Amino acid sequence: MTRLDKYFKFKPGSISEPNIYLGTKLKKMTLENGVECWASSPSKYVEEAVRNVEKYLKDLDSDRWKLPKRAENPFAMACEPELDTSPELSPDLASFYMSEIGVLRWMVEIGRIDIGTEVSMLSSHMAMPREGHLDAMLHVFAHVKQKHNSRLALDPTYPLIDEPKFVKYDWTEQYNGAKEPVPANMPRALGKEVDLRLYVDSDHAGEKLTRRSRSGWLIYMQCALIAFHSKRQSTVETSVFGAEFCAMKTGKKPCVGFDTSYV
Repeated sequence: MTRLDKYFKFKPGSISEPNIYLGTKLKKMTLENGVECWASSPSKYVEEAVRNVEKYLKDLDSDRWKLPKRAENPFAMACEPELDTSPELSPDLASFYMSEIGVLRWMVEIGRIDIGTEVSMLSSHMAMPREGHLDAMLHVFAHVKQKHNSRLALDPTYPLIDEPKFVKYDWTEQYNGAKEPVPANMPRALGKEVDLRLYVDSDHAGEKLTRRSRSGWLIYMQCALIAFHSKRQSTVETSVFGAEFCAMKTGKKPCVGFDTSYV
């Protein structure tokens, strides 16, 4: 920016360190290991979103819809949106539900990863939201209201990985002569190398209505979280391979979906 200022004059005092990006406040912080890094906090956006929700509920002038006073977790205990059979929302409340789900999704996008799974579950009911879904959404807002001051630190520290724990195997029999395709005109690498790590997990048949699983993954560059996602799988997993194999050995018909039960 200073070099550009030599040719294209900026306003005096306009060149400085960034302090806001996509609705998040940017600030440098010192970690416990002494490393200084940038951190982003969506606190201001969260507080403003909560105020808008409270104003809308106040204008409704109804004792039915209010933010819970206590919300230690994003969801209340035993909350299962897929099994909710409460009455459907009116058109106005349904529109309010859809708009605020969009607000919550943006919260997740700018750093509130702690509510990512719950928001993903509520997003699955945008077509026909019910009163129970709105209750669950308001509970999420009550939770972020009580714990709005979150911060996502972009730690540039290299992770400590115990390489000997990773067993090396010889895959030449399966992938004989395999090489990584590298473009001939690839530019020369500059700067320090980066370490990318991916963590992925899923809850097997977590949704009780369809028995679909929900998958989630986290991608770190160095020790900085740069990407995250939570999504319900589009298919139902069944463990039929083991059953089919045992059926071949025993001659019995397998019970589909189980690898130890037979009929």
